[in-house]
Amino acid sequence: MLPNLAYLTTEPPFWLAVCFAIVTALTLAGFMRAVHRAKPSLTIAVFAGLFAWLFLLGLLASQGFFTLLGPTPPRLFLAVLVPLLLISGLFVSANGRRFLDALPLSTLTYLNSIRVFVELILYGLYIHHQIPELMTFEGRNFDILAGLTAPVIAYFSFNKPILPKQWLFVWNVCSLLLLLNIVIHAMLSAPSPLQQVAFDQPNIGVLKFPFIWLPGFVVPVILLGHFVSLRHLRATNFPD
Repeated sequence: MLPNLAYLTTEPPFWLAVCFAIVTALTLAGFMRAVHRAKPSLTIAVFAGLFAWLFLLGLLASQGFFTLLGPTPPRLFLAVLVPLLLISGLFVSANGRRFLDALPLSTLTYLNSIRVFVELILYGLYIHHQIPELMTFEGRNFDILAGLTAPVIAYFSFNKPILPKQWLFVWNVCSLLLLLNIVIHAMLSAPSPLQQVAFDQPNIGVLKFPFIWLPGFVVPVILLGHFVSLRHLRATNFPD
């Protein structure tokens, strides 16, 4: 079955793009706060690298690079593969692990609050025929629950620590599963040889500027945060 690409060249509303650009900026600011608290000497270098990556993704998306669906593998995979390789490199190298171990869990946990706004923007993309309903909270995406509970879990784990470590561990596992759920559905609904669902309205919104930053930056940052948190929680009595 061929996907319906009637809206492939239709741009989402400008206001929605601005809102997502703000969400991306907040994600960058939150992650840079964690980096600065962990390794102040790396702040400028990490910011420069991430800014360059965001600029490259934005430039390519604005030129229609990711909406060209002919090449195999799909070009969207490039936006996802680079962050995943970087994350893998951090975990397999000794210097990378030392950096990850220094990241503050409190900041990483609070950062998950951004997922509420991501879900609202996804709903806006659905209304404007850019993603399928199954990628929203009206469909199979329950990721908003992680965003809503993040500040509560963070507050009672760090600001007023009355929750045992196990609660934070379980929350991270559940939130990671929620994230993987929407990532899998997004991949299976994107117009590619892997597409299995949502042929009537495929996932085309994330191929466009600035929404390419969702799979290329925002999701990898949240994913990294969960991996780091679970690593911390398994290795320490209780994180700061």
